[in-house]
Amino acid sequence: MLIEKGSKIGITVCSNGQQKLNEEKINGLLKLIRDIGYEPVCTEYMYEETSYFSTTGRKRAEVLMQMYKDNEIKAIFDISGGDIANELLSYIDFDVIKKNKKIFFGYSDLTCIINAIYSKTGNISGLYQIRNLIYDDAERQQKNFVAEFSGENSEFSDIKYYFIQESFMEGVVIGGNIRCFLKLAGTEFMPDFENKILLLEALNSTSAQVMTYLCQLKQMGAFEKISGVLLGTFTKLDSEIFVPSVEELVQLVAGKDIPIARTMDIGHGADAKCIYIGQYMKLLEN
Repeated sequence: MLIEKGSKIGITVCSNGQQKLNEEKINGLLKLIRDIGYEPVCTEYMYEETSYFSTTGRKRAEVLMQMYKDNEIKAIFDISGGDIANELLSYIDFDVIKKNKKIFFGYSDLTCIINAIYSKTGNISGLYQIRNLIYDDAERQQKNFVAEFSGENSEFSDIKYYFIQESFMEGVVIGGNIRCFLKLAGTEFMPDFENKILLLEALNSTSAQVMTYLCQLKQMGAFEKISGVLLGTFTKLDSEIFVPSVEELVQLVAGKDIPIARTMDIGHGADAKCIYIGQYMKLLEN
């Protein structure tokens, strides 16, 4: 994806409003974006006003749609996360998004918006957090970001993976944060599972919580339809060595015949890369 230097990029907050104590860090991010050659355009509602809320879901959706309608804005990056992104879904004009191919980037709770965009429009979105440009892996993140949007070869979305079960899968990628993805269950915004690669990752989930999410997916018929499961990082579960592991849980719930692969490049870590939801991928054992 090419974004010419000097172009405007949108900065949104569709989920929880940013806390005022993060203002200095966000200003640092905006300065960095300018330094690498882009002009950030911030949403009207950035910071929380009442508890976690910057404003209503309707108003957050309205300013998001303004960015889609602004032809000078070439991509949109959401810097939020939390719990309330799905509040926007009833107010988003997906016809406007379908006609406009600019890519929306976000992670964690933005999983529900990203998958709704694919489900309703067929457009791809990036599961990626632009704040990583100023976090612990900043130098590499900045290098890959600049290369990606300059049209050069980059590692921005070049993920490494290994197979746990079987040795091949292909299909359009859906999913993301498992808790937030399941907010779409039973709604018109949930993507069709048929022949998809289902990406799953999590931040604070325990083994018991992951088991409930996997059982819900099974009861929805997901594992009978998808072409495979791609596991990203499960931050809490991986770091605290919960038993059973996420790999064991997926094998237990999804069965022994479904392809399962693992990547440590996608998730909530500061070193996380981007994966494009709605894009076709082919994974095979090296």
